[in-house]
Amino acid sequence: MKMHRTICPHSFIALLLLTGVICAQPATRPGDRAAKPEPLDAQVRAEIARFKGKVTLFAKNLDTGQTYEINPDEPVRTASTIKLPIMAAVFALVAEGKVKWGDELTLTDKKKVQGTGVLAELSDGLRLTLRDAVTLMIVLSDNTATNLVLDHVTADAVNERLDGLGLKVTRSMRKISGGGESKAFSEPGNKRADGSTYGIGRSTPREMVTLLEKLERGEVVSPAASREMIGILKRQQYHEGIGRTLKDVEIASKPGSLDHLRSDVGIIYTKRGRIAMAITCEDIPEVDYTNDNPGNLLMSRLSLILIDGLGK
Repeated sequence: MKMHRTICPHSFIALLLLTGVICAQPATRPGDRAAKPEPLDAQVRAEIARFKGKVTLFAKNLDTGQTYEINPDEPVRTASTIKLPIMAAVFALVAEGKVKWGDELTLTDKKKVQGTGVLAELSDGLRLTLRDAVTLMIVLSDNTATNLVLDHVTADAVNERLDGLGLKVTRSMRKISGGGESKAFSEPGNKRADGSTYGIGRSTPREMVTLLEKLERGEVVSPAASREMIGILKRQQYHEGIGRTLKDVEIASKPGSLDHLRSDVGIIYTKRGRIAMAITCEDIPEVDYTNDNPGNLLMSRLSLILIDGLGK
């Protein structure tokens, strides 16, 4: 004998409603975040906690003014990021009539230095213009081109123009591999806590972002000159740090590297705002000049977190 269970109308309606509610819930897909994102500071510090080294940074959404910082006013070794302030100073010197873009610079074997760039591979006696040398200094981070520029304009002249931009900490100290020392090189401020110097340059994350913001707003030399400099930064060829995983996103940047340091300064042009940032990773334990240096990987992850946290 079969038993028949009678469902009362009210229970049946309740069951339908419950089923509807359950079915109406969106399916959880891979990558969905069930909870609200952690605050920006918590995400950044969680990443840094896994990194063997020291991190300083300053970031700003140039459209909203929102910022994030970790020791933004602490002086840091610039490595090749100093080439950005050097470029800005040369544009100023050209505008003042102190030098000309067509000034001829001569490459000799004695002037060649190792590291990034192409000029060290070219023929003794090659002649190039000041404009070409500045372009190579940024686009290929050419060390020999940088020294040719500093020979022509001097590091002291660079630092005077940086003062004029309100950058009181940022200094060009000397040429790459030595020589051409500025007055700042011999000052007490060029001594780090361990007694070493800052090498070719010194700056702070905040001052680097200040310079980037001035360029983006057309306030360095002139609107036209600022646009030209931003264009050169957009064409530079090294993108192992900030924004390295982004596709179809413009980035105007200049990275730097030393044996135990990686740094990157730039503007990432996202749909949620123009995010300017300067990050330095110091005291990296091992010497690693591959693209996947831990400092590069950290700066890549931090740049995505900063875009997400500061985006409008």
